[in-house]
Parts: sequence; C-alpha cells; structure tokens
Amino acid sequence: MTGATARPRAVLLNGANRFKLAVFGANVSGGCSITSAAGTVQVDWPESRRLARLADAAGLDAMIPVARWRGFGGATNFNDRCFETFTWAAGIAAVTTRIQVFATMHVPTVHPVLAAKEAVTIDHISGGRFGLNLVAGWNEPEIRMFGLEQRPHDERYAVADEWATVIKRIWSEDTFDFDGRYFRLPGVHGEPKPLQRPGPAIMSAGQSPAGTAFAARHADLQFIFVPDLAQAPAIIAGIKRNAREKHGREIRVMSLASIVCRTTEQAARDYYHHYVHEKGDWAAAANMVAGAAPNSQSADFRDDRFIEAVVAGYGAIPLIGTPDQVADAMLQLADAGLDGVTLSWVDYEHGIRQYAEELLPRLRARGLRE
Repeated sequence: MTGATARPRAVLLNGANRFKLAVFGANVSGGCSITSAAGTVQVDWPESRRLARLADAAGLDAMIPVARWRGFGGATNFNDRCFETFTWAAGIAAVTTRIQVFATMHVPTVHPVLAAKEAVTIDHISGGRFGLNLVAGWNEPEIRMFGLEQRPHDERYAVADEWATVIKRIWSEDTFDFDGRYFRLPGVHGEPKPLQRPGPAIMSAGQSPAGTAFAARHADLQFIFVPDLAQAPAIIAGIKRNAREKHGREIRVMSLASIVCRTTEQAARDYYHHYVHEKGDWAAAANMVAGAAPNSQSADFRDDRFIEAVVAGYGAIPLIGTPDQVADAMLQLADAGLDGVTLSWVDYEHGIRQYAEELLPRLRARGLRE
C-alpha cells in the first residue's frame, strides 16, 4: 500500500488544506530570527510543549525542528541552546493529537539503522504522524564535532542516497544485506515496521542540482528558497516535472516564510526595522552565511538582501503587513505553485495565537485553508 491512502495522518502530504503551513525552528534558541528583540524562543520543555499544543489547536499542519549542535556566535550566540530533534519529536508527538511532527537530522551524524528505529518508534508514539527532514550536512564545524571530515558537496548527496535507500528498505523489508560504496551492512533487520506505508514522509531542503536529484528520488517534500516570486512558477514546475518524469514520483514543494503582522502596515514595518536593524545580530548572521556559502548551493549568499533575510528569518520570504496583506501574500505564493510554507515569528506564542484569531479566517476566505 503506497501513497496518501497509506499515510492518512501525514497532513503535509494529503490534508484538505490547499496551502500547507508548518511551524519551523521552535526547538532552537532565537527560533529563526537572529535578534536580541524580546520574545524569542528560549528553549525549555514547557515552552516547546506549549507551542506545540497551540499549533495543534490552531490547525497548523506540522512542527519542523532545526538540527543544530552549536551556536553562531555574535551577541546572541544564535541557536546555541537547542533540543535534539528525534527526542524532541517523540515528546511533541506524545503531547499533541493531530499535527504532523518531524525530526531534522544531518546524514553524516546518524547511522541509518539507528535512525530507522528512532523514526519507527516516534511513528508509533504519534499514531502515524511522524516525518523525517534529511539534510546532507552543510555545517562543517558541526560535522567535525563528530570526528568526521566534510565531504565535497555532491558526494554528500551520494552518501545521502545510500542512507535513504537503507532506511526505506528497513521500513519495508524483512532482513537484507546492503553492499554500497559508503555503507556495507550485513543482515539488516528492523521490527516493528512504521505505521505509515511505505514509511514516514521524507523532506529535503537541497536546491542544487545534486540536492534536487536526491529529492526527486527520495523525498516527498522539497524546500526551496524563493528569491523572486516571478521565477517561482517555472522553478516549482520544473522540480515536480523532474520527479515525475525521471522517477514516476509526485513531490510537494514548499518554502520558508517569516511573519510580521500588525494592525497597520506601518506598524508591521516599524517592528521589522526594530528587530532586524536595531536589534538584529548581524555578526551571528555573518557567521552563519560564511559557514553556509562554501558548503551549500541553495541560495546566493553574496546578495545583501539574502543576508538581511537571514537576520529576519533564516532567509525566509518576509510576509510583512496587516492580516489581510499577509493573507494576500500567502495566496500569491499558492498561486505561484507552492504547496505551502514553514512559518516563523520573533515571538512564536504571539504569532500562533494571532494566526488562529486573525489569519486563519482570512486564509479560509481565500480558499487556502479548510
């Protein structure tokens, strides 16, 4: 049994909502905003539990964490305090009822036999709501923490290809030997199997040719940066066509959005200026960009507008304005072909409550949410 019928609770893949929305980065200090402004994610368990339950009650589709092992320095040491994502996801799964819960991991840091068992365990805890966000491994200082050498960019995806092949076989087969270039594994076995068939949803954020080829073969969802909305329809259509024509697979395409929503557009822009230009930790952002530039091909890291977007929300699309303006912007993104976006705010609790009270009715009126 394959497809949506085998994953009834994987709402990013088959829920009724036309435009999917996921909370991103609620497990790391600062969330996705590199700022010293008040209200950012602090990272303690009561906070994580509270945000997850709020998102669940608001009808948001998923919680997606960030895999992080050390901060980026600067005044805030952005993202230094963080929860490991498999154990975090297990806890979130146990305190929610409907939202899809993901773990994010860097392929070199977790063996596929271990990851397969961890994923199955969380899938059972969640009742079939688990998903796995695979990152080939761009953050070289973190990779070195594990005693590993950073591989060349495209080779990291060759490793990820074998890794994903192994984990999917564990989820669907009995016992097998695997003899690859990077993994030589005798008598691989795993029980129980996941509740979802053929297994939990897999997402990938690589946008380079190698990353897109990996996503086409293995991922159910691919995340992309959208530097220019006018170019988005062709990019998205190409990604979906490539997966369909080369592998006979359907893939969803999502991006990232950061929300600054106020009663007036001027108030929203004033707050954006406050947290980005007055309180932004540009030194930490520069450290992040300097580390990503030689190890990722998913964005133009030389573009000053992108660096500002990194400060504002991890390089996300900024949605700034009144509730109607933010809802209209989401409609534009949906009309461009995106299947959804991840969401971040400076203050996640305020943002999720505002979504439920002010944005959701407007998104329903625009046909984006049920």
